[in-house]
Order: sequence, then structure tokens, then C-alpha cells
Amino acid sequence: MTDLSRPDPNTQTEAKPDAIAPPLWLLAELTYRCPLHCVFCYNPTNYTDHSRELTTAQWIDVLREARALGAAQLGFSGGEPLLREDLEVLVGEARQLGFYTNLITSGIGLTDARLDALKAAGLDHIQLSFQDSTQELNDFLSSTRTFDLKKRVAASIKAHGFPMVLNCVLHRFNLPHVDRIIDMALAMGAEYLELANTQYYGWAHTNRAQLMPTAEQLQEAEAVVNRYRKEIGERCKIFFVVPDYFETRPKRCMNGWGAVFLGIAPDGAALPCHTARSLPGLTFPNVTETPLREIWYESDAFNRFRGFGWMKEPCRSCDEKERDLGGCRCQAYLLTGDPANADPVCDKSPEHEHVVQVVRAAATRTPEQQPAKEQPILFRNDANSRRLAATGDSRPQAQDQDQAISRGERT
Repeated sequence: MTDLSRPDPNTQTEAKPDAIAPPLWLLAELTYRCPLHCVFCYNPTNYTDHSRELTTAQWIDVLREARALGAAQLGFSGGEPLLREDLEVLVGEARQLGFYTNLITSGIGLTDARLDALKAAGLDHIQLSFQDSTQELNDFLSSTRTFDLKKRVAASIKAHGFPMVLNCVLHRFNLPHVDRIIDMALAMGAEYLELANTQYYGWAHTNRAQLMPTAEQLQEAEAVVNRYRKEIGERCKIFFVVPDYFETRPKRCMNGWGAVFLGIAPDGAALPCHTARSLPGLTFPNVTETPLREIWYESDAFNRFRGFGWMKEPCRSCDEKERDLGGCRCQAYLLTGDPANADPVCDKSPEHEHVVQVVRAAATRTPEQQPAKEQPILFRNDANSRRLAATGDSRPQAQDQDQAISRGERT
């Protein structure tokens, strides 16, 4: 495995500051606290190990430094950002700095009073999440009773004149409901609907065996989406992204490591992507200790996978490397144990067969072979986070189980 604890001389010499573009998109993860317990949350499974949060003054410093670097779009996220009482203050500061601001929220805590305050502070946009179009599944997947509340919040968002994106993470359980999810978004007046098929990081990786859909489910859902697009035109723009596992070429993760995206975790760790903390050996600089400009241009963490010098074969000699930049580093680590390997989603990767086996297992699984019977879904909560952190267990046995099921065996 590549040793990430030592600076890579290839990336240190290749990634020169004058050749690095400034960040355009800043994601401020204000807190890991959340009233929901979603089984596909992208927050780290050991989030309880990172419970410290930046103060209001520290976040304001981050916003000012990021804007000075050139960041233009700002997302307030979490956890649930509404749990921060200073959210309106931060939105107001961002507005004065010239950011386009987006609140990414479950809607829990988004009262009319807070909507008024956020409107006055200058918030531009709200992304509201649902887990399904039915109360039963929405509330099960989040382990809360929030469906009716979310519907009321959606109506309030529209009443306050905010543009709204409705977001619904898709997976094995709710893909058959895509038509009803679209109908719900249309009824709520959403301008955009993001049908975000689960990507398997964080808690979704832990629950991969339960959430992985079949290829047929994806094809049927995409056909439904295309039919609605023709019928509704520009009334609502629908985005549908296929899970990486069902592709033969990887995506350019975050448009490139340290290329466009800059994430700041609740405790101030600066990250090149949402889940970079899952990579062992890399030390991510903290904004309380290092200026953001230095982090972006000079830190080993942000330079480690810039350019092509870090690549191993088959990526190094691949004629498509400029298109996909080797794919996702976190996915390479989760599936191969080495973040410098080719993303195994790519069918040129020697590890691609593992992805094929996972997809095949989902297709051949019968009701008697549901892994949920042996491995119940693990909900995102503090107790499970502490247990996973203490044991280091993010369900690595899921790979063996999927492969066994694909061979028709019981585990």
C-alpha cells in the first residue's frame, strides 16, 4: 500500500502554485450534529471522534480567506447546519463578501421565523432533502418521524420566495418510487430535483449490502426520469446520476483533487473532498493553525493527488487519464486498500472484478439471502459511531458476503 504519511516528491515538484487554479466551491460543514440518522450519510462513520466545532469568529475568518482566494459558491452543510444558532450571522457575512449561498438541510428546525431571518441575511438558495415519497420509507431510512414536517417546510420555503432544490438519495429501497418522488417534487414547486443515487462512502459503505440496487432497477428508474423530462420540459430540471459501481469508467472526482472544491469540516480540517478523512496516513491541515491560502497551494494533503505524478499503472500510461484523473481516491482505498490505485470502477483496473461481483451479488440476491437478516442496517447515530470508531469496523466483511452470495452461498 502507498504510504501517505510521507510527502510524495512527485507531487511536490509537479504541483506548482502558479499552475494551481483557485478554489471555486467552498463547503462549510458547520457541524456533524444531526437530528436524522440516515443510513447513507456521507459524514465519516467515526464523526464522534471529531466533535469540536469552529466558533463563529473562526468561521468568519474561513469565509473571508476563501473569498480572497477566489471561492464564489458557498454551501452551508453538516450534519444539520440549522443546529448552529449563528447560521444567520454566517449567511449575512457571506452575503457581504459576495458569495452565492446555498443551505443544504433536512428542514428540521427551519421555522418561518428562521426563514425570515435567513431571507433578511441574504441566503440565495435552499436544498431540502427527502428520503422517499412515502411517510413509511422516509421515516424508516432516517429513523425519525419527519415526513409531514418536511412537507410543511417545503411549503414554507416556497412561500418565502426561495428557489428550491429537492434532493432524494436513491438506492435499492426507493428506486421503484422514482415516479412518485418526481410527482412529489412537482407538487411542491421544486425548481430542481436531484435524484442522487447512493455513492458508497461513509455510512452508505457500511450499509452497502443492503442499499445496492440492481442494474434493472437503475435502468427502469432512468427510463422514468427521461419520460418525465420530456413531459414537463423546463418546469423542473431533474438530475439523475448513476452510481459509480454501474459504470465502466470513473468520474473525475470533485472535478479533480484540490482543483475546484474546498471543504472545511466542523473542527476546521480542510479537505479536498467530503470523505477524504477516510484515507489513512494523510494529515489534513486545520484552518485554526494554517492560513487557507497556504493549505490550498502548499500543503501535502492538497497536492498529494494533483496532476499525474502520483499515478501508478494502469493510470500512468492510460490515454484517458486527463479525462478522469484516475477516478476517486477514497473509492480506490475502500475497494483496493490503496488510495493510489486506479479507481476499480474502471474496467482497465485489475481490481474491477470486485465491483462486478458486488453488482452481481445485488442482482442475484433472493429474499432468503437478504444480508439484512445477518447484518441489520446500521443507522447513523452517536452510539454506532463510537462503536465503529472503537472497533475500526466499517463492515469489511461485506465484500466477502457479497462475493459469497454471488456464488449462491450463505454467509
